Amino acid sequence: MEFWLGAAFVGTREYVPLAQAADRLGYAAVAVSDHIFYTDYDADYPYSDTGAPPYKPGTHWPDVWVTIGAMAAVTERVRFATNVYVAPARDLFTVAKSVSTAAVLSDDRAILGLGVGWCKDEFLQTGQDFHTRGRRLDEMIPALRELWKGGTAEFHGDHYDYGPLSIAPVPDKPVPIYFGGDSDAALRRTARTGDGWIGNRLYSEERLEVLLKRLEGFLSEHDRTLDDLDVIAPIAAMPSIDLYRRWADRGVRGTLAAPWWTATPEEKAAHEHDPLSLKIATMERFAEEVMAKL
Repeated sequence: MEFWLGAAFVGTREYVPLAQAADRLGYAAVAVSDHIFYTDYDADYPYSDTGAPPYKPGTHWPDVWVTIGAMAAVTERVRFATNVYVAPARDLFTVAKSVSTAAVLSDDRAILGLGVGWCKDEFLQTGQDFHTRGRRLDEMIPALRELWKGGTAEFHGDHYDYGPLSIAPVPDKPVPIYFGGDSDAALRRTARTGDGWIGNRLYSEERLEVLLKRLEGFLSEHDRTLDDLDVIAPIAAMPSIDLYRRWADRGVRGTLAAPWWTATPEEKAAHEHDPLSLKIATMERFAEEVMAKL
């Protein structure tokens, strides 16, 4: 079982020391989340009963690729993933150049986690069509992979049409592409073209099992199984050795953890005035009590 550090909602200046701690403690990856701005959204947040997103105007959403570049510069082993990057809200070449640069600077430790996005407001402000976002994402994947091969490339599709041209730098290895989302469209996209799937942290064990069965059904249409996919599944249950062993046996490759969410009263009291030291202390405890025993 891999343990990814779920680093959403932390302060921008915390990312570098948290990445250094993750690198030292054996976490497999640091996951960074993406939003462009905050507003009074017209669209409802899909994972909330009220439709309100679980963050406020002052919540930090640093640029994911700048952040990954900064973390990569001070680490050696840990990988970095976007959970998830709303690529269809950007133009193709902004995505291609940002990801390829991060992959090169991190020595191929970047994972591109993708989603279609729910926030129509962000698409309006960036000039991208919200209603074609799924179809554009489907077409963006082969268009990006063609660019990242290096040398002269061209692609001619319904939404993206370029070349012959080339970009540099390009990564030495293919950038792993994971998808988020639990709609049939997202799971079909994962089964068809994904290297991995990243689940939502709100899933109960029962909900996760339902989703895995749906995903297995879509994978079978392409002669694939869960063994062909990196499934990263946060689980809304108290951490335990038995929990993670059970889901590893089910085919889950990894999970996301933010150990400070379950900080003990003693830990909170000891680090009352230093949120960063609290996060690192809980990461150390989780690594010792859980990760080291798996």
